[in-house]
Amino acid sequence: MDRSQRLFLYVSGLFVTSLVVADIIGSKFFTFGPYGSPFGSGTWSVTHSVGMLPFPITFLLTDLVNEYWGKKVARQLTIFGLVMAAFAFVMIRIARGMPVASFSPISQEHFDAVFAMSNRLYIASLSAFALGQLVDIQAFTLLKRVTRGRFIWVRATGSTLVSQAVDSLMVSFVLMWGTTLSNGEIASTGLILETAATGYVLKFCIALAITPLIYLGHGVMQRWFGLTPLPAEAAETVEERP
Repeated sequence: MDRSQRLFLYVSGLFVTSLVVADIIGSKFFTFGPYGSPFGSGTWSVTHSVGMLPFPITFLLTDLVNEYWGKKVARQLTIFGLVMAAFAFVMIRIARGMPVASFSPISQEHFDAVFAMSNRLYIASLSAFALGQLVDIQAFTLLKRVTRGRFIWVRATGSTLVSQAVDSLMVSFVLMWGTTLSNGEIASTGLILETAATGYVLKFCIALAITPLIYLGHGVMQRWFGLTPLPAEAAETVEERP
C-alpha cells in the first residue's frame, strides 16, 4: 500500500472504533446540574448518553476524509461504519444468547446489564448518525466551495453546527417519542426538545474543543503523508482520489 492507502486504513479503523464504542456504551446516561433556568423559574440539567462523547470524533474524521478523498468516499465510509455497527449489534445479541458456563467470571445477569441495550436505542443512534453524517458531508462540501478552500474552521464548524442539530433532534425523538418515564408520564414534546437542545449544546461544545485537531490532521496528512486537499472548485464534481 502507498502512504495514502495506509493513512485511509488508519482513519477508517479509528472511525469504525469510535462509532462502535459509542453504540456499546450508549446505554449509560450522565447528567450535569441542576442549574437555574435562564428562561424563568425552574431548573434545567444537561443529560445525555455517554455514547455521544465519541461521536464528534466520527464527524471530525468524516471532514478529513471529505477534504482529502472526496465526498463519495466520505459517504462510503459512513455506510461501511453503519454495516460494522450492525455487525457488532448482531454479535452482541448472539453472545447474550449463548448458555453461560457455571464457572464464568461474568454472570448472565451482569453481562446483560452491560450489553442489553434496547433495539430502540440502537436504531435511534444509528439512524441519527447516518442522517447527521450525510448532512455533514454535504454541508462541508458546500462550505468548502463557497469559501474557495479557505478557512478550514468555517467548513468544519459550520457543517458540525448543522449536522449535530439534525443528529440531536432525530436521536431524541426516535428514542423518547411515546415512551413512559420513570414517573409514569409519557415523554412530552417539550422534554424531548429540551433533551435534544442540551445534548446539541454539549456535542457542539465538544466539536468546537476538538476543532484544532482538524488542523493537526491537515498537518499530518500533508507533511507526513504528502497528501494535498482536493481543490475547492472541484468540490462538487471530484468523486474520489486516484
